[in-house]
Order: sequence, then structure tokens, then C-alpha cells
Amino acid sequence: MTIAPPASARPRRTLANARPALAIGVAAGVLAFLPLARMPAFYESLLYLVFHWIVLATSWNILSGYAGYFSFGHGAFFGAGLYTTATATSKFDWSFLASLPLATAVAALLGVALGAVVFRVRGVRGELFALLTLAATFVLATIVVNTPLDGGPGVYLNAVPVPAIGPTASSTFYLLALGAATVTMLAAWSIFASRFGAGLFAIHDDEDAAEGVGVPTFRWKLLALATSSALAGLAGGIHALFISYVTASEVFNITVPLTVVLMSILGGTRHWAGPAVGAIVITALLYSFTGGELAILGKAATGAVLVAAILFMPEGIVERVGRRRPRGDSPRVVPGTAAAAATAAGSPVAEPVEHARPTAIGGVVDGVDSGRSAGRDGDADILLSARGLAKSFRGLRALSGVDVDVRRGEILGLVGPNGSGKSTFINLVSGHFAPTAGTIRLEQRDITGLPGHRIAQAGIARTYQIPRPFAHLSVLDNVAIAAMYGPSRAQTVAVGRGQARQWLDFCHLAARADSRPHDLNLHQRKFLELARALAARPSLVMLDEVLCGLTPVEIREAVVMIRRIRDQGSTVVFVEHVMDAVMALTDRIVVFDQGRVLAEGAAAEVMKRPEVIKAYLGIADA
Repeated sequence: MTIAPPASARPRRTLANARPALAIGVAAGVLAFLPLARMPAFYESLLYLVFHWIVLATSWNILSGYAGYFSFGHGAFFGAGLYTTATATSKFDWSFLASLPLATAVAALLGVALGAVVFRVRGVRGELFALLTLAATFVLATIVVNTPLDGGPGVYLNAVPVPAIGPTASSTFYLLALGAATVTMLAAWSIFASRFGAGLFAIHDDEDAAEGVGVPTFRWKLLALATSSALAGLAGGIHALFISYVTASEVFNITVPLTVVLMSILGGTRHWAGPAVGAIVITALLYSFTGGELAILGKAATGAVLVAAILFMPEGIVERVGRRRPRGDSPRVVPGTAAAAATAAGSPVAEPVEHARPTAIGGVVDGVDSGRSAGRDGDADILLSARGLAKSFRGLRALSGVDVDVRRGEILGLVGPNGSGKSTFINLVSGHFAPTAGTIRLEQRDITGLPGHRIAQAGIARTYQIPRPFAHLSVLDNVAIAAMYGPSRAQTVAVGRGQARQWLDFCHLAARADSRPHDLNLHQRKFLELARALAARPSLVMLDEVLCGLTPVEIREAVVMIRRIRDQGSTVVFVEHVMDAVMALTDRIVVFDQGRVLAEGAAAEVMKRPEVIKAYLGIADA
């Protein structure tokens, strides 16, 4: 049985939800009529370059801005599309328009091939990923120069006819770039406003934690890179005919990645429109000064703008302007109420469970009814079974042949000295680490060695000793991620947020829904992790030292909350050093010592055993 808050229906599509898409479409429609005004070719070419850089900057941002994988390899995907069109049209007599889908596909395949290798190597991100993608650009350039694709002198496209889409050649390129920019902006917005985009933002902030709540990190990164690469290839295919002469030295250089990075940072990498704004500003600056010494002045002005943006608007122009507005396109509602949840999700919800408050008398957990369930004996249903579980880290054996059963509906305490293997056990069960030996079965299904996101989707949720919220997401969206990717599988951001508000209400965090995690104290961050775990509606919740660092009053509140979690139908595995809480909460405990199970049974009986006392205190008896 899993935790089951009220079911949410599919949200209603509203005009407000699609407002950005409508704005993009209307703007593109208006701009498409500009060639009828017979503008000078210079202005059409200038607008072409604006749209060209919008495509490149926005496509780069889908991977590097959303998912946080900072890439210097965008020039490789751009160049792959450019050389595909140049080769297909000049050497194989393809029509220019027919070559564009091929250019898009080749760039996407290059991105997928690179990502399929790189994303499987744990820890390759940040500067390592940036350098690796830059190296890939130079490798591709070397291949192009030393094969018939280029051969050294470059590729001429003078004989390739320009399709008659517009009244002039320059207007044709303008319309092609406008179409590519429109497609790119719509793609960026749709990803940004979807559960896919929410998963990418979670990957950006903490990839391991994102995997732990159910985000398929490898698949999502690969899809983001494929989309980014495909759009860059499309821009390259169009640009090949625009410049008419293609050389490797001009294509595969550092200019493209540096320029798109500059544009995206200036506009804002965490918003779908940010790179487009940056592209417009930078292109306007560069081409406002076009002759003689003024060109140098334009570059200097661009550098000054970047310095000022980093110092005074590190989040970018768009985020600075819209700082007070919530991410996404769902309507703003009053946080912390059932009505608010219904508005956010577009569906009716039940009233939240009344909050039970502990009585603050006496010791840490005085006033808390133990509430242990009857009938949890040896023949009770086994929810989770671990057999012979072992884990070694470079010769250090953290777990040695551990056998643990978790019974459905119980609160099982895992106790033992520091370093005894309790957290390692949780890390193995949750898929954070793969076991060296042994098996793990959840409801008779073998989940040994499965990726963390598949284990989370199977119904296991966890918290961490040190809270690991997604730092740049709101408290509400931190919890909504689990609702979208856990077993509940909310299919839209709106539904996920609607469910998330209920769990924030359950954990007394409704008033902080629009805050960032860094605005919360330790107690609230612990409860945020608890709300995130519960939002997935798991069958098994694993709490790793959730009471550590809390005050006695906060511990009492947490104890009541953990009891309520079990009472709503979930099974709880509880790692803790606060023995008063362990004695009050648990139906059974398992004592770990030096990577092995030392004892198990009822807490009151097990804690009196001499071997357990010795493990804790280092003496034979007490």
C-alpha cells in the first residue's frame, strides 16, 4: 500500500498556459511580412544574423543552461550541419532545402554519439565536459580537413541555386532564419514548461538527487544534447548557402561557442527567452559599429556589457526583469491551501489532513503515542528483502553479507555506531551505489543494480543525512519534481505542483512554497526533503538521520510526522542516532556493526543485549 493523496485529473489547457507559444507565433507571423516592405538587403541580412544567433544561443542553452552541462562543442554541431549541406549540395547535387533535414539529422546523430559515451562516465561535467566538447570540435575539424569533405581549400557553393521563398535572395535567407528561430524558440519554451524541462533543471542543481527522485538523468541529458545539436545543425545548414564558401578554419573555431555563451549568460540561462534577448543585444552592438575603428569599438562595448552583466546581473537580463514572477506558466495561486492546489493542478482535491501537533512535555518524545501496529510478526508480508548484501570501496568493505527484511506497514529502525554501514545500506537500496554482491527484492521483484531513477519509480523514496534540495528551484518545484517522476507520475508541471502543495501543507511548509531552499533553516530543509520523498507516493520511505541537528521541539514534531506517514499506508526505514525517537517510533530495529547485522528485534529488547551495548559503548555490560 502506498501513500495516496487525492488523485488529480488532467489539467485543463488554458490560453494563459499557451501564451508564450502564441506570442512567438504572432511575432513570427508579423516578421514574415517584412520582406514585402522591400527593405534594403543589408537590413535583411542583419536580421538574418540576429535570427541565426538566436538559434545557436537558444539551442546551446537547452543543454548547457537547463541541464548545466557547459559545452564548448556547439561549433562542432554547427559545423557538422554546415558541411553536410555544403557537401550534399555541391558534390551530390541535392537541392538546398532537401539538404537541411539531413544537416539536422547528422548534427543530432553526432550529439547522440558523443553523449552516449560521455554521459556514461560519472563525474564528467563542469570544466571536464567543456574541455571534452571543445576537443571534439578540433577532432571533427581535423577529420574534415583531411578527407574529401573539404580537403584543404574549402567548399564553394556559388553554383547552388537559392530557393525562391522570398522576393529576393536576401529575403529568402531572412525567412529561413526566421523559421529556424521560431522552431527553436518554441522548442525551448515547450521544454522549459514541461516535466522534461523540470527534470533538466533538477539535473543542473544536483544530478544524483535528481536520479534519486526518479529523473532518468542519462536519457534526459541525451535527449537535450540531441535537440541542441539538431537545432545547431539546422542553423549550420542554412548558413552554408548564406556564406557560399565554407572553410574548416572559419567554421571549427572558438568563436561560435564563445559567442553563444556570451549571449546566453547576458540574457539569462535559466529562462527560455534569455539567450534570444542576449543574441539580440550582442548582435545589435556588434553591427552598430561596422566600419574602420568603430568595429573595434563595437567589440569593446560588447566586452563592457558582459563585464557589467556578470557584476550586476549574474542571473541575466530576463531573470532580473522577471525575478518576482514564478518559473513556468501555471497561474499564480495562494500557497498552502487545498483550493490553491486545485487551481494549480486544474483539478479538485480533498481537504488536507489535519496537522497533529506533539505535546511538549518531558523528554524528547514525551507526549507521542508509540502507536505500534499489532500483528507485525515473522509471517507478515515482506515488502523489501536484502540477501547477502555487500559493498566495497577500493578494498574497504562497508557491508559484508547483510540480510535484512522490511515488513509491509512497519517502521524499521536501522541503528549502530558511525561507520557501521547504515547509510551504505540505504545507498544500495536506493540505487545510489550498485552492490558488490547480494540481491535486493522489492515486492518479489529483483531491483539489484537498477539505476536510481527506476528504483524510485518502483516505489522507493529517500532523504539524505545532509539535505540536498535543488538549490535554484523553489520549495514548491523541489517537491513537484518528485510528484512528476515518482510512482505518481504527474504528467504536467501544473499537476505536479498541485500535488506538491499538499505535501508542503502536510510538512508545515506551505507558507514557504515560493521560497528558495537557501532561505530555509535546517529544520525546514529536513522537512522539505521529507515532503519531496512523500510527493512520489512511495511504498517505502527511507529516512537517513532526518532528526540530526534538530532541536528537541523540532524532533517531537518530526516524530509525530513520521508516525503519520506510516499511518497513511507507507512503510518506513528509519536510520537514526536519537535513541528516544527510535524507541518511540520503531516496530523493530536492526543493529549494524562493522558492516554486519549484529542484532534485530523489538527495540526495548535488542538495546539491552550485551553485544549491542558493547558495540555502542565499548564495554561488555552496563
